[in-house]
Amino acid sequence: MKRKDYISWDQYFMGIALLSAKRSKDPSTQVGACIVNSDKKIVGVGYNGLPQGCDDDNFSWERKGEYLETKYPFVCHAELNAILNSVKNLKNCSIYVGLFPCNECSKSIIQSGIKEIIFLSEKYKDTPSDIASKRMLDMAGVKYRKLEIKNKKIILSFDEEEFEQL
Repeated sequence: MKRKDYISWDQYFMGIALLSAKRSKDPSTQVGACIVNSDKKIVGVGYNGLPQGCDDDNFSWERKGEYLETKYPFVCHAELNAILNSVKNLKNCSIYVGLFPCNECSKSIIQSGIKEIIFLSEKYKDTPSDIASKRMLDMAGVKYRKLEIKNKKIILSFDEEEFEQL
C-alpha cells in the first residue's frame, strides 16, 4: 500500500521556492520562486540577489538610507530571476513564490505569459505596490491564490544515516 503522508504538488513546488530562497544573501528578506508548466515540470527557479557579475560583497544590503546606499536599486527579485533563468517559454505556467509579487515583478510575470501565482505571504498587502500588482494581474487575467496547507513545517535533512533508515 502506498504512503498517505506524501506532500501535495503545491507543497512540493512551494518547497522548491522556499529552498531557493536559502541562496539569497539578503540579511532581511529571502524570497525564492519556482515556475512550473502544465505538465508539473519545473521550468525556472530563482531567488532575490544581485545580477550576475556584480559582487554582493561590494554592494550595500541596507534597507534604509540614501537610495544608492541601499539594496533596492541593485537587487533582482526572485520572480524576475526565475523568469530570466527559465526555459523562456512560460506561456500558461504557474509561479510559486514566498511573497506576493511587487508591481515590477507582476509586469514581468504578465509579459512572460505566466497565468497563475501561488504565494505564502501578503506582507505588503494594501500598499500602493500591492494594489498596482493586483490591478494589473486582474486586468491581464492572471490568477493568484494564497497557498493554504495543513502541515506548516517540513523538515529537510542532509543526514546520510537518517536517509539510509528510510
